[in-house]
Amino acid sequence: MESLEELKLKLRKFAGDRDWDQFHSPKNIAMALSVEVSELLEHFQWLTEDESKNLDETALSEVADEIADVQNYLVRLADKLGIDILDAAAIKFVKNEAKYPADLVRGSSKKYSQYKQIRDDARSDVQPETQPDMKPKQS
Repeated sequence: MESLEELKLKLRKFAGDRDWDQFHSPKNIAMALSVEVSELLEHFQWLTEDESKNLDETALSEVADEIADVQNYLVRLADKLGIDILDAAAIKFVKNEAKYPADLVRGSSKKYSQYKQIRDDARSDVQPETQPDMKPKQS
């Protein structure tokens, strides 16, 4: 397949040809997606880091099938909700660039909330310029 648009249309036709659209509510698709992600995770459960990077041919083929299932459900969910996946990903990328500035997070796996605290602490260290008291004096 050449594009997400082509995949979306094929999945739409696949469901329609089987009269499955009636079952493809966003809730049901999201639940099915969760199941498929869990099936993907099963292939890595209990593997070491090195083992997870060096799957044999059979395991790699099975992982590819699970990744395809996840992708198909994501495309179907986005279609049902009218979300353009590539647009959403581009917008989220910009948000993540702001949320995780490279100079602040490079080489660290801390959570966003920890980076936010570091950033807030750094900002509080900078003293604002003192402004003259503009309140009228009371006599």
